[in-house]
Amino acid sequence: MENFSPVSALIGGAMIGASAALLLVLNGRIAGISGILGGLINPARSEIGWRTAFLAGLFVAPLVYVASGGVLPLVAVKTPLWLLVIAGLIVGFGTRLGAGCTSGHGVCGIGRGSPRSLVATATFMATAILTVFVTRHVLGI
Repeated sequence: MENFSPVSALIGGAMIGASAALLLVLNGRIAGISGILGGLINPARSEIGWRTAFLAGLFVAPLVYVASGGVLPLVAVKTPLWLLVIAGLIVGFGTRLGAGCTSGHGVCGIGRGSPRSLVATATFMATAILTVFVTRHVLGI
């Protein structure tokens, strides 16, 4: 891990937690990205505004950060595109199967004390650890 800063990580985590708590308290909604995005497929009229604003914030926030003098880290992906596509499809399938994503279960569900979210998050983490081990140390990708 290069350039790890515990202070910025703590501030970022607190901001994510606060935004998830505010969405739940003020809107009665879980800040799970897959659920928010999925809810735009066939939304009720009253759902479109907050869902669009939430997703737009994911794209606008880095732009505001850069405009205010921040520097985004350079990300180099050495994995072949075909493997990224397959991995994305598997993640999407797992998200559907697990009735939520890491943000919904990991940030919001565990914060609410949901046993289902605790199991889901433990499963996400174990699968991620196993995947990294197999791809890097067994397959050498």
